[in-house]
Amino acid sequence: MDRPDLPLNALRTFEVALRQGSFTKAAAELRVTQAAVSHQIARLEDLLGAALFLRTSAGLVPTDEGRLLFPVLEHGFDAISRSLDRISGRRDAEILKVGVNTTFALGWLMPRLAGFQRAHPEIDLRISTNNNRVEILREGLDMAIRFGSGAWTGSESVPLAETPLSVLCAPELAAGLSQPADLGRVVLLRSYRSAEWPGWFEAAGTPCPPVTGPVFDSSVALAELAAEGAGAALLPVAMFARQIGAGRLVRPFAAEVDAGGYHLTWPSDRPQTAAMARFAAWIEAECAGAGG
Repeated sequence: MDRPDLPLNALRTFEVALRQGSFTKAAAELRVTQAAVSHQIARLEDLLGAALFLRTSAGLVPTDEGRLLFPVLEHGFDAISRSLDRISGRRDAEILKVGVNTTFALGWLMPRLAGFQRAHPEIDLRISTNNNRVEILREGLDMAIRFGSGAWTGSESVPLAETPLSVLCAPELAAGLSQPADLGRVVLLRSYRSAEWPGWFEAAGTPCPPVTGPVFDSSVALAELAAEGAGAALLPVAMFARQIGAGRLVRPFAAEVDAGGYHLTWPSDRPQTAAMARFAAWIEAECAGAGG
């Protein structure tokens, strides 16, 4: 294939800038000045005759042309890096970067990771945790495990586990709860999803009291507060089996509400690598074997 002179420095600068979300962070990664990053991006845009970024108060936003170019470059640079590693003998493992909702990571994934590593020593799996807000491309990830409906713009997803929410609290607090209406006398710890408590009370057949407790963006934080007796929390029971087994949390009522489930996701415009496909197959099989 005939290739024109490729502006490799400019292409690499663009890939880093979009992944990092700012020229300042890109300059730090590339060990150059911010002015040098701006110069390379301007050069590339002049060469292509198209803008690659929109500069906004929230940071860099890729244009349609930028979104088209980024996955091609990312895969190309990753492939070059893997080939150089193999040639130099540094490692044979394919790197796979997965962002994972913290609740799922601690409550389900981490105890099973050794099994994946035994089955796939050829994959260098790198896990980063988050509070369910994740941007796969910008954070340099290959895949992410999220909680929700499974419908995320620009992403493919496969369901892993349905985890309805139910009330969990400390044993001492549960001792004073004989019916769902009794929850009106305790602090109801809340997540940022405001419909959860009204949905649970509807499932329990009881009017929802005013919900004015603190709001948190982490189920792990909610569970810890509940275990310390700070109030009652709606939590995915299956993710806190260890705390329940240890007697730190109890489930006073059987009622539950469906707020979504955990899904494995990846960008729609990114073809799966061998490592991505193997991880997807492994985790789907593990979830199915665990009953979801």
